[in-house]
Amino acid sequence: MKPYPFTAVVGMPDLRLALVLSSISPAVGGVLVRGEKGTAKSTMVRALAGLLPGVDVVDGCRFSCDPAAPDPLCPDGPHRTGGSAHRRPARLVELPVGAAEDRVVGSLNLEKALAEGVTDYQPGLLAAAHRGLLYVDEVNLLHDHLVDTLLDAAAMGRATVEREGVSVSHAARFVLIGTMNPEEGELRPQLLDRFGLTVEVASSRDPEQRVEVVRRRLAYEADQDGFAAAYADEDASLAADIEAAQRLLPAVKLPDDALRQIAEVCASFEVDGMRADIVTARTAVAHAAWAGRDEVTTEDIRVAARLALPHRRRRNPFDAPGISEEQLEQALEDAQPPSPGPDDSGPGDGPDDDGPGSGSTPPAEADQPPGDGAQQPQPQPQTGNGDGSGPQKTVGAGDTFRARVFRVKGTGEGERGRRSRAITDSGRTIGVQPPSVRDGRPHLVATVRAAAPHQRSRGRNGPGLKVRTQDLRFALREGREGNLVLFCVDASGSMGARTRMREVKTAVLSLLMDAYQRRDKVGLVTFRGDSAELALPPTISVDAAASRLEGLPTGGRTPLAEGLLEAARVLRVEAIRDPRRRPLLVVVTDGRATSGADAVVRSQAAAGLLAGVTTIVMDCESGRMRLGLAAELAGHLGAEHVPLADVAAESLASAVRERTGRAA
Repeated sequence: MKPYPFTAVVGMPDLRLALVLSSISPAVGGVLVRGEKGTAKSTMVRALAGLLPGVDVVDGCRFSCDPAAPDPLCPDGPHRTGGSAHRRPARLVELPVGAAEDRVVGSLNLEKALAEGVTDYQPGLLAAAHRGLLYVDEVNLLHDHLVDTLLDAAAMGRATVEREGVSVSHAARFVLIGTMNPEEGELRPQLLDRFGLTVEVASSRDPEQRVEVVRRRLAYEADQDGFAAAYADEDASLAADIEAAQRLLPAVKLPDDALRQIAEVCASFEVDGMRADIVTARTAVAHAAWAGRDEVTTEDIRVAARLALPHRRRRNPFDAPGISEEQLEQALEDAQPPSPGPDDSGPGDGPDDDGPGSGSTPPAEADQPPGDGAQQPQPQPQTGNGDGSGPQKTVGAGDTFRARVFRVKGTGEGERGRRSRAITDSGRTIGVQPPSVRDGRPHLVATVRAAAPHQRSRGRNGPGLKVRTQDLRFALREGREGNLVLFCVDASGSMGARTRMREVKTAVLSLLMDAYQRRDKVGLVTFRGDSAELALPPTISVDAAASRLEGLPTGGRTPLAEGLLEAARVLRVEAIRDPRRRPLLVVVTDGRATSGADAVVRSQAAAGLLAGVTTIVMDCESGRMRLGLAAELAGHLGAEHVPLADVAAESLASAVRERTGRAA
């Protein structure tokens, strides 16, 4: 299939500029592209490969060594400088979401290492991407340990594989590009920070531009060769400009005044660490080279900050990305040298419309000040009698806190996470898999033990072991898994009494933050009036759950049975869709059941459908006179009863200290 021409993509100047700058200077650290589905993110990334200049590689080297400066540690080396070589196009290597670690970093042949005492290393995707592009679509769905591996290799320029005491290292310098849809979940802040630049993309609302997008796409599908030929000259011109900027890059100067401006900007946005300063400096240098200048100017720093800082100012997953344009301009102005030279703050003259000044339009939310959590609607004062018959009202949440850790009982086999015990492909080794299981990392000692009794019958007469495939044994490892945390929240009128709903939302938001940190899926069921609804189907997007919770109104009676039945239905369906992920049900209620004459009996019957599900009943009852209905519900569910005040980790620590003091 013919690649879509890069210059044929309509709009998205921010993304176009970020990709070009990363191609000019791979040291920038790659690009993370965030945007809704169907915005041509993947199309533009794949088209970029055709613009990159070809690379000279040593003949016969699987690791694409440069003949002018071969890697001295290359597993296929050593290579002689200036030896035989050939030129090939730059590669675009795509990493599938479900790729195994051995496929990414490479693998060692344990059987050959034991039998012949040699290291037989099969290169992975990191080796294939060396001196090219590595593209990860839906990077937010990739396992965290693989994202860590990719970012480490991108930052260090090398990939290292260590298996059973054998270590292999090779060069891995590439431009890392990831795309993601924020609706499907966010990357952790630590991983976000490792991407050099980030760009928010959205489909145009301009009818004329949308018409042009459709027109070009249909023309491409009708005649791919003809469509590519129509844009060949533009692509070739852009490729030549990129190559010229790459040649100019080493000569670009970064004066102390420019460094001071960069430091002032990063400090004003209170970003953590020094990576933001370094990335902004590298991006500004690349932008200056792209504009054909030999010295960094204020405009270069302005453009670099807009690309390098939005994702670094987030403090939690509920914060919206973006930076304040006014704050950026003020920081640049404050850092101006006392005796400025000629005005350098205007737009430069880049090779085309992708040069300085393009891509400078900030995201729509950039003028909004950074928040400490989810956007909070103002409480709307309403009157009600507290029996469930009052009007509906919406109450905001308070500041989140560090929540207690609730775990699913037993040992699972789910996706890697940080909540409950599970048999995983990482973690500590607790044993050996049965011989019939041929998966995971080899267990060296068990493999040697399995092969040792057969050495005489196999005719061994020298060093090394004669190992057969049937001798291989694999390690049994115990780690942590992510779970499905399903919240079943009482939104009836009784929950709106006093400040109860505000406290409930604060506690649930804190548990959502904990679920985000522990790589869980989350879902939200609410019940009020005479029915229950699935407010949010199970998803890894914790910020979506926080948004639904913030807008949750209260009012009406308490259909507790309907809420439990809906929770049971959701868990039953999810067990079919994702059978390995074990559920943790959090029922948030005061235990009252007031919808229907037999509400209490139906609630007890519904509780029976949740037998075997690890459940937490968060008791929202407050005041001196308490009925203890939530504790009774916990008994019917076989659940742990947790008063609302005890959800915070600090409250548990205080209780432990108090009990310890009494025992002493």
